[in-house]
Amino acid sequence: MRLLAVFAVAALLATTAQAAPPSKEQQVEFYKTCMGIAQNDSLCTCKRDAAVELIDSDFMMTVISAMKGKTYPADEQGEYDAYISRSNAICIPGY
Repeated sequence: MRLLAVFAVAALLATTAQAAPPSKEQQVEFYKTCMGIAQNDSLCTCKRDAAVELIDSDFMMTVISAMKGKTYPADEQGEYDAYISRSNAICIPGY
């Protein structure tokens, strides 16, 4: 069952990753925002680097906004959850 979920997430993210990757400015903003929350350099570096592979520049704006406590559109819930799950699987051992 977990393997099926991983494939579903990968398929969803593969379609997202087709657009322009997050910009350098977005990567800097992501890291800065993450460090303000987690204060964990290795986690924030990993998640920043994973975001470049997992999401596009448009969705990176959604992720950064969510990290800052803003509400994102309800129709992006599935994509947001998939991103969080996949980036956690990459960056948090044993997740």
